[in-house]
Formats: sequence, structure tokens, C-alpha cells
Amino acid sequence: MPDGQTLEFSGLTKRFGSLTAVDRFSARVEPGRVTGFLGPNGAGKTTTMRMLLGLVRATEGAATVGGTPYSQLRHPLQNVGSALEASSFHPGRSAAAHLTALAQASDVPTRRVDETLALVGLTDAAGRKVGGYSLGMRQRLGLAAALLGDPGVLVLDEPTNGLDPEGIRWMRDLLRALASEGRTVFVSSHLLSEVQQTVDSLLVIARGRLVFQGTIDELVDPAEYTTVVDAPDRAALTAALTAAGVGTEVLRAGLRVEAADPADIGRIAASAGVALSLLQRQGPSLEQVFLQLADGTRVHPSAFSGETGAVAAEAGTEPVEGAPAEGGTSDPPVESTREGDAR
Repeated sequence: MPDGQTLEFSGLTKRFGSLTAVDRFSARVEPGRVTGFLGPNGAGKTTTMRMLLGLVRATEGAATVGGTPYSQLRHPLQNVGSALEASSFHPGRSAAAHLTALAQASDVPTRRVDETLALVGLTDAAGRKVGGYSLGMRQRLGLAAALLGDPGVLVLDEPTNGLDPEGIRWMRDLLRALASEGRTVFVSSHLLSEVQQTVDSLLVIARGRLVFQGTIDELVDPAEYTTVVDAPDRAALTAALTAAGVGTEVLRAGLRVEAADPADIGRIAASAGVALSLLQRQGPSLEQVFLQLADGTRVHPSAFSGETGAVAAEAGTEPVEGAPAEGGTSDPPVESTREGDAR
């Protein structure tokens, strides 16, 4: 069973002339988990992944796999599998020919070609030229190439792009299965809805900077949520909540209860024999929170760790929830690379 490795980014910075694409990015990606790398288009995700894989040279800082830069790994294909572009295949080659050439160049047993094609559901299309593949099929071929060396680390850029709903569910189940084997799975996306059913941990980048790290449940402070409840007999409901030590505020639509779990309120009402006509949790949606993090109108304390925290200290500021973040960057076209360098 391949061993997962910790991916570590330490003050990682990339400048293209006067434009800062990635700005002092510091984070850790642990094995045995699916970690989502989320950010709007142009946030710096692909540039960060390319620096991890040695395809783009960092201006400052470092990115390592198990404490070792990618360029110094003795058997990179067996250590790290990556898929950054679904179009980086010769259109005149078949899928089997592409993987066979890759296996021979990387000292990987050629039996892995058939195994990985079967794993990604391309056995029947193995002899077809890649130029005739759909985007979803090319995504599956990219994943097959990433898995060819049976690596402990997977780095995938927008792997569900082009997949139909069934394919997305298949990808989700496969990534979780790979992580359950102890592998490190690092997956980028620009859609929170796409990753929230898959990932165990989340890194959010915006304008080249880390703006959140943690679990999806930690994106929103529980204190930001309220419960609104009502009953035909509102007086009996108020009495039951008061007896349970729960404070309320009268609204036109019912009673507002701060930072209370709707399930607890429902139990209190049921125990008192009060029938409810409304029980609703209100607060920011995860999508709203993500957009606020991306545009700088919300700042999460988890962003102020490592190098980013030092920046805040130098500026004499405190990481205040909801405060605007510092200015922006965007992700320019990345440096050109040879086909297959990432794998």
C-alpha cells in the first residue's frame, strides 16, 4: 500500500514581473484525507500546484512533498501522480499507447496500463485515438496517468471538469477511496458545491493568498446562525423555551433563538407537547461565505497563521472576522512546460 506524504507550502510566492500571482502562501496538506483547494478563477491555484510539481520556479518560499522538493524525488511518478490539464495528450495516440510510453519512461510495469484504464473506466476506449475523446474521457485518461505509478500523493486540478453527474459521483467515490487507503489527495476547484460532498479539509485561496484553512464546518462561526421557530400556540412555545433557559426574540414570523440547534428546539417543544408550525435555521450559506472570502469582505482567523500571520503582525492589524482583506492579485498565464512534465 503506497504511503501518503504531507505536502507543505512555506511562504510560497510567485511574481511575474510586477504581478504577484501567489503571495506568501503557507499551508499543509495531510495524508489520509481529501483536501480541496478552492478559489475563484485566477486566484493562483494552478500556479501553486505547478510550483509544488516543479513546473514553475518559486520567487520565494518552498513547496515540498514529505519534506523533499519534487525535483529531488528519486521516483517522482511513483511518489506523486498529477493531472493538471486534460488536453496534454497527443491527439494521434491511443490512450493505451500514451500510458505505455509513460510507463516505459518511468520504469513502471506495463501491466499498470490495463489496470489503470480499467480503474477509470476506459478499457473499451483504450485503442481509440485521444483526439476523438470527449473532455470527460480526457479527464479520466489524465487520472489514469496520475495513478499509473500507484503513487501515495495525488495532485489534481479541476478533475470533475467535463464530467457528467454520474462521472462526478464516480470521481467523488474514487477520491475518497484513495484517501481511505492513506494517500494524500489534493484537489482544486472553483466551485464550493463541487467539493463540499467530497473533501475532509479545505484550503481557500483568493488574490494569491490563503484566506481559509480548515474543515467545511469551520467556514462559518456557529454564532452567525439563528433559529426561527413558531407555533399556533406561541405563548405555550415561549413558556417551554423560557423554562428550558432559552431566550427568545419576538419576530413577525415567529421567535428568534440565537445560536441554537434546531434539533434542540424541536425536542424542547415536543417534550412540552407544543406542535410547531415553523422551525428554520437562518444564517449565511456556505456559498455566500466563500464569495465573501474571495472578494475580501470576510476574513477568517485561520488565514492568519504562518507567513500570513506575520504579515498581519507587521502591519499592526488583527485578524477580525468579517474585516476586509488586503489587496488583490490574479493568476497570469503560467510558464510553458513540456507535455507530461507534471506526471
